[in-house]
Amino acid sequence: MNNEMLSQIEVLAASIAAQEKKVHLKFVKLMVLAVLAGMFIALGAAGSSVAMHAIPNVGVSRTVGACIFPVGLMLIVFLGGELFTGDCLLILGLYERKCKLLAVIRVLVLVWIGNLLGAVLIAALVYFSGQFGYSADLLGAFTIKVAYGKATMNFGFALSSGILCNIFVCGAVLMATAAKSAAGKVWSIFFPIFAFVVSGFEHCVANMYYIPAGLMALNNDAYKAKAMEVYGYTNEQLSSLNVKSFFVNSSIPVTIGNIIGGMLFVGTLLYIVHHKKESKQA
Repeated sequence: MNNEMLSQIEVLAASIAAQEKKVHLKFVKLMVLAVLAGMFIALGAAGSSVAMHAIPNVGVSRTVGACIFPVGLMLIVFLGGELFTGDCLLILGLYERKCKLLAVIRVLVLVWIGNLLGAVLIAALVYFSGQFGYSADLLGAFTIKVAYGKATMNFGFALSSGILCNIFVCGAVLMATAAKSAAGKVWSIFFPIFAFVVSGFEHCVANMYYIPAGLMALNNDAYKAKAMEVYGYTNEQLSSLNVKSFFVNSSIPVTIGNIIGGMLFVGTLLYIVHHKKESKQA
């Protein structure tokens, strides 16, 4: 297309070529890359929480946090990592018959597990670092608040929000593939991820940090007391923030939504638009 970016057709071709290699990665390498991606997303999430925790205005708070969060995907793109939401684009390899269905399922399952391990590891490190004590324990209280909101979300809301989120994330991944320069890749990542964070949409891997971090903070009496004081939570309300609600109310619907958003709304629609052009040029 030009010296600065690939065309849409070239982006799809490059993505499919990378996917063909990805499905043949050995277990250890795939898991290490998945753990790294979970760590990187969690670091972006942790940094954004610090930036926004003491800002009362929701719009301003999300805008500030959204300026920090994209560093997670930047780390993945530049240093390497396998992110579940981005790997939903493996649907392209399936359509081109470059990837087998069982191989795609294997990658998605292992990457989801690896992302979870990496994110929870960062949540534990942040907790034990004492960072949640910032602003007289307000960051700990804010971490509980964020986790509570995500773990008590209505199934339909979580599903829809997950779809919307991964339209942005997969768009960012493809835009970064299109960009040839480092600066181009940074800005290609920044704006879509910025938009999804400001919008408050749900990302299953980010939630693998937010909710476990909230569960850890909830087990600290000082952070729990601060959350009850500042946000008016009761013990009964906070009891609904638990491991079961993490998986049932957040992980399951948000993961399904992310799959639909990435595979259907981005991968499938772009394939319909561009794959015939690609075959004509071949």
